[in-house]
Amino acid sequence: MNYKNEKNLTRIIRYSLPLLTIIISLVITILLFLENKRTFEQEKKLLNSEFIKENKKNIQEEVERVYNYILYMKESTDNSLKNQIKNRVYEAYQIANDIYEKYKNKKSKEEIFEIIKDTLRSITFNEGRGYYFIDDINGIKHLQPLNPEFEGKNLLNYKDANGYEFVKTISETIKNKSERFDTYYWYKPNDLKSYRKISFYKYFEPYNIVIGTGEYVEDYENEVKRKVLNYINLIRYKNEGYIFILDYDFNYLSHINPKYIGKNALLIDDAKNIENVSKDILFIAKNGEGYYSYIQYRKPSTNLPTKKISYVKGIKNWNWIIGTGFYEDDLKNNLEQKKKEIDTKFLNYISNVLVVAFVLTLIFLAISIYISKLIEDNFRIYKKEIENQQNILAQQSKMASMGEMIANIAHQWRQPLSVISTAATGISFQKELNSLSDKDFFEATEKINDSAQYLSKTIDDFKNFFSPIKNEKLTNIKELFLKTFKLLDAQFKTKNINIVQNIKDIQIVTLENEFLQVLINILNNARDELVKVEYDRFIFINVSHNEKTAIIEIYDNAGGINEKYLEKVFEPYFTTKDKSIGTGIGLYMSHEIVTKHLNGTLSVQNYEFTYKNKNYKGAKFTIEIFI
Repeated sequence: MNYKNEKNLTRIIRYSLPLLTIIISLVITILLFLENKRTFEQEKKLLNSEFIKENKKNIQEEVERVYNYILYMKESTDNSLKNQIKNRVYEAYQIANDIYEKYKNKKSKEEIFEIIKDTLRSITFNEGRGYYFIDDINGIKHLQPLNPEFEGKNLLNYKDANGYEFVKTISETIKNKSERFDTYYWYKPNDLKSYRKISFYKYFEPYNIVIGTGEYVEDYENEVKRKVLNYINLIRYKNEGYIFILDYDFNYLSHINPKYIGKNALLIDDAKNIENVSKDILFIAKNGEGYYSYIQYRKPSTNLPTKKISYVKGIKNWNWIIGTGFYEDDLKNNLEQKKKEIDTKFLNYISNVLVVAFVLTLIFLAISIYISKLIEDNFRIYKKEIENQQNILAQQSKMASMGEMIANIAHQWRQPLSVISTAATGISFQKELNSLSDKDFFEATEKINDSAQYLSKTIDDFKNFFSPIKNEKLTNIKELFLKTFKLLDAQFKTKNINIVQNIKDIQIVTLENEFLQVLINILNNARDELVKVEYDRFIFINVSHNEKTAIIEIYDNAGGINEKYLEKVFEPYFTTKDKSIGTGIGLYMSHEIVTKHLNGTLSVQNYEFTYKNKNYKGAKFTIEIFI
């Protein structure tokens, strides 16, 4: 832009912009006044219906909140009950063990056993329902406080109400020297009906017995119901808002008026046509949820008849009706107050608009005079900023590429460096103790050399990762796994991880070193998850083939992957681990290697299986390589 044009543009902005600013401010002010006057009038007309909708939404949200709380408590009943009875059995086990340790050198085993039985017999809990029992491997009942006539009898072939031989399960628990939960149907005292019962047994080695206890789910669920109702009775919202609960027989379980609780709504007669109202509400609850309007004779705050709109929802398994509502007189009062607020708001709005418009006009007039002087300087600054930004972006791109490469190399080097460190430290320690044999020395140095060679190869692998030229060779999968185990042996042994192999002798033409990287990444991933579990740690490897593919399955018993993360495990930089453990690049690279370089597929799923009569769940990675 030349100087003459710049001067003309500045002159135009200096004189035309202030005039345009004034005109625009006036037009906007007038339009805002007319538009907002129309809007406020429409708002007043729609206020009634919108206010009802808002109140309906509020009471629905309150009911849904309580419903979700009840649903959570209801669904967690079994787990909470299991935790409770398990803790009880652990307490009894500790008591028995303490008694045994105290008297084992002072009394005979028979005398100690009697002390244990007498001690546990005296302990009850859960309002007298809970007690401990003791069974041996032959099904003989040694302790049964509520039914002492069973003590000393063989109940091995005893069946519950559905024909389930639960005593044999107790015997199996003793054989396995383990602990377990069990569910069966049993009778309460003086009751011919059977009820679902959850029990927990724990093996006690000194006497080859189990100590156990149990609880009827219904009894525990009744306790949960009492807790839920105690909580709901405390809920208040928006001054007089409360939650009421009826059972399907119209008995009040929760109400703002404590005198109503335990009484039948039909007898209280707190609503016009109470029988029809109750039937309608019950129909809505049994079919899900909905709104209902009726006349309530006594509003809690005024004790006067008032129209009420309620929202009710049913919980079928508990036969409960949950509800809350709002009153029409509150609606009218709030509505009138709201209309007054709208009128006041409109007047304040117009006043504010006029003040703001005047102030903005003055500001724009001052700014418009100054703008012409800054246009050229701002343009030059803007141009310079663009150049700086381009330089920064270029530098960031370089650093990102470098950082990604360093992260990938660091991820691949972590395990070999750990092997080198472990082997070197081991032979140094053995040398200090004069216990270093030639065999141990050469095994350690061989591991160090193998790992060093792998470190050396890693650089070339990363450099040629996306290169179209790769050196394939005939590779034995069994031997490839042996190389893998050799590199990972120290880490897996220190973590007490057992590898169960079923590997067939299969030869394929492939990129051996890249295949090795994939196996290491998957096994390391399994290792990182297994160290989090306290029970036995296993990794299972199955290798088979058909006419077209070699199939490699690697799975563990670490509990599996959260379903919401299952589809993301092969995404770059996705990880659920701490940053000190993983970067999220390993499985992504493995997937890239298998699909782009090994002519195969890599998939993952959660897998449930049984091993040595125990049920497990873990993540299962499946590699299929086309032969």
